Amino acid sequence: MTQSAFARRRAASWERLEALLARAGRRGVRGIDAAEVEEIGRLYRATTSDLAFARGREYDQRLLFYLNRLTARAHAYVYGASAETGWGRVARFYGQTFPQEFRRSFAAIAICIALTIASAVVAYAIVKARPNDAFAVLPADIVPPQIKKSLHDSNFSFNSLESPVMSSEIITNNVKVAIIAFGGCATLGILTIYIIVQNGLMVGGMGALFSNAGFGYDYWATIAPHGVIELTAIQVAGAAGLLIAAGILAPGRLRRRDAIVLNARRAGILIVGVASMLLVAGTIEGFFSPLRLPPEIRIGFGIVTALAMTLYFGGAGTSHEETDAS
Repeated sequence: MTQSAFARRRAASWERLEALLARAGRRGVRGIDAAEVEEIGRLYRATTSDLAFARGREYDQRLLFYLNRLTARAHAYVYGASAETGWGRVARFYGQTFPQEFRRSFAAIAICIALTIASAVVAYAIVKARPNDAFAVLPADIVPPQIKKSLHDSNFSFNSLESPVMSSEIITNNVKVAIIAFGGCATLGILTIYIIVQNGLMVGGMGALFSNAGFGYDYWATIAPHGVIELTAIQVAGAAGLLIAAGILAPGRLRRRDAIVLNARRAGILIVGVASMLLVAGTIEGFFSPLRLPPEIRIGFGIVTALAMTLYFGGAGTSHEETDAS
């Protein structure tokens, strides 16, 4: 599609958004009705898609600047001064904003997933073939001197009364890992990639150690209930870091500052979602994972969480995306 045809087709939507923003600017958000606030949200998301499309086609810099400024103006009303109630904003975030941004950022998330899987497979193959090489692959302080019992028995020897404390500690540790993965953007993504690879090495290397000791099946059954959500959250946090690094390294036709600001907003959405995912994973790990259940049930629980996440990230908010694109 040529730039002129694209502009003619979408001009009415942009003009309507400008008019609503002007009205909101004069009266304040509380001075316009709920339907108009909802319309601002729809038009904002549509214009954000238009900006991405125009950037991908390398349209004229003036058009990109106009769309970038328009989305920046609308962003303050959509995310900063919404007339929705607090619970309404929460519902919108988890029902639309977070899953939509997950799909939009999936290329960066896929990079982190690929790095994790590749490093886990490499570590598993190395340690499985030569157990002594575990010290070359894993941090020395996490390599057990001798494995005499399963991971489930090793990790979850506490009683049920200790579960809240354990859950809190697990969540805190996972949040630290996610923050480091995200904060790696300050190193142009180098630290982010390092953390993601290290995480994969630990999963694969420890799996090989327990497999060599005869507890491989239990190892995967132990991490399955909480691990699917937890590992996915780490990948999303890494992707958020890579988004900001991309704004620094590859701003495209935008000014570097504008690219960083735009990607930082997207990364912020992902990080809020990551915190929620880690809260869920930590709760499962503190309360469900310690239960003395057969491995098949624990693995089945992990499969259920994987299916639930697939449905959520693949389907939530899609109806609004279709409305915005029309």
